[in-house]
Amino acid sequence: MLSASIEGFLLGGGLIVAIGAQNAFLLRQGLLQEHVFVLCLLAATADAFLIVLGVAGIGTLVQANKQLLFYVTTGGAIFLATYALLALKRAFVPQALKPAGEAAGSLRKAVATLLAFTFLNPHVYLDTVVLLGSISGQYAGSSRVAFATGAVVASFAWFFGLGYGARWLAPLFARPLAWRVLDGLIAVIMAAIALSLWSRTIS
Repeated sequence: MLSASIEGFLLGGGLIVAIGAQNAFLLRQGLLQEHVFVLCLLAATADAFLIVLGVAGIGTLVQANKQLLFYVTTGGAIFLATYALLALKRAFVPQALKPAGEAAGSLRKAVATLLAFTFLNPHVYLDTVVLLGSISGQYAGSSRVAFATGAVVASFAWFFGLGYGARWLAPLFARPLAWRVLDGLIAVIMAAIALSLWSRTIS
């Protein structure tokens, strides 16, 4: 059972550590120290929900529903392309970290953005639900539960580590140039993922 939980932890961690839209957004929010706990908890909980769905066998249904994947992929590409343009715009008008006491951004807007990054990205379903779900099929009973638990723990550890670890970079991002570089990278990442998703819809 221990090996199953370790494999789940390592595999789950490996899938979410890669730089992507959701991670880039959480990093930015962590640097701004805006709604960090709520967003980290939401991201980890959503990931855990998808992991459980995959382990429960829903992954095969998602993979077989080509129409659902098409709509999710198209919607995700449009959303990411739009966010890439917004990030590019911010890169040309950089900011410094907000001084203490300045009003934070809207929690509702931040939550909506995170949910869009999570559920409009078909990679989430293909990797978390389908891949983890299929690999968990080699286990049964308590070992399968241990595999899912390991993957969920990895998700919580990563998202909270990313959100709260970002504050260690705060001194660097007190300079507008650092924000220019970060938002430029975010724009490139979002645009690359959007193009990748769009190519899938026309292939």
